[in-house]
Amino acid sequence: MKQLLLLFSTALLLAGCNGDHYTLNDFKDVKKVDTHFHFDAEDSVLVNLAKEDNFVLLTINVDTEHGTTIDRQENIARVLTERYPQQVQYLSTFGMNDWSKAGWKDSTLLRLKRSFDHGALGIKIWKNVGMVERDSLGNFIMVDDPRFDPVIQYLIDNDKTLLGHLGEPKNCWLPLDSMTVNNDRSYFKEHPQYHMYLHPEYPKYEEIIAARDHMLEKHPQLRFVGAHLGSLEWDLNELAKRLDQFPNMAVDMAARIPHLQYLTQKDRDAVRSFFDRYQDRIVYATDGGIEPDSNPQKAKAATHEVWIADWKYFATDETLTSPHVNGEFKGLNLDKKIINKIYRENAIKWFKMHPIQ
Repeated sequence: MKQLLLLFSTALLLAGCNGDHYTLNDFKDVKKVDTHFHFDAEDSVLVNLAKEDNFVLLTINVDTEHGTTIDRQENIARVLTERYPQQVQYLSTFGMNDWSKAGWKDSTLLRLKRSFDHGALGIKIWKNVGMVERDSLGNFIMVDDPRFDPVIQYLIDNDKTLLGHLGEPKNCWLPLDSMTVNNDRSYFKEHPQYHMYLHPEYPKYEEIIAARDHMLEKHPQLRFVGAHLGSLEWDLNELAKRLDQFPNMAVDMAARIPHLQYLTQKDRDAVRSFFDRYQDRIVYATDGGIEPDSNPQKAKAATHEVWIADWKYFATDETLTSPHVNGEFKGLNLDKKIINKIYRENAIKWFKMHPIQ
């Protein structure tokens, strides 16, 4: 009898210990949002996967130099949000090709009005601002340029969110063999045009970050989400300074979770403390998606694999590995309350997402 009571008491104790944390088995039971996704094709495979894995997807339009045009991205986003309103929502964008023309502001505001009328929750400004685009005098265009002010004010007036991919990871200004994570090495090896170490005549990392910060100083009412940990992935103290300085700023983790895992290897307690302190300012995101020439089944398998791996990192205390990080690291084992915020509640708050069932 005493043994049975001891076993029962032990079971209750273990249940109490696990009550504040999710397990891998909870993955599909928790409603989640991936706030940084790219549908460059009208494909239902990843939408169906999102249903299976209990995700809502925020698809992001991007003014990229390559691939799907912004008009085509807009059309795809509208089709998917109308066809799958419970599964897909979107952010629009604008183009920079006519920047030097007198009518750029009016045509941009008209484009945004049309997007907002079709349900866009905001817009994205991409890294081409600060790293690619130049004015008529050959100067790099920075996001704090006064010509952007009417666009940003239009977002404020319409209660929309700006997602800013401004700058790149600090690794971008380092040689490949000095970078901290493997996914950065792979990306900049494949995209040398964006590897700023190879282009010393381009703006410095500090210049781009300073321009972003100045833009936020000018527009304190702007609801801003810094994509990719706000390009401050290398130092959580630097990121914390910005979150303290700009109360209307949050960050997504798209393509920067490996950086968090790298920092976890160095000081897991510091990373956990950061999530605890800024649990209302961090949103889950992957930078996943599908391109016109993608194999849908391969894209599905890869997306599911990423979602599961990330859940293990945030929710469990397992010892983990990743192809993007050299060596092992331990999961953060965050409380349910924090998991719910970064995976769902913060997405609703910062992007004003439509009701999520």
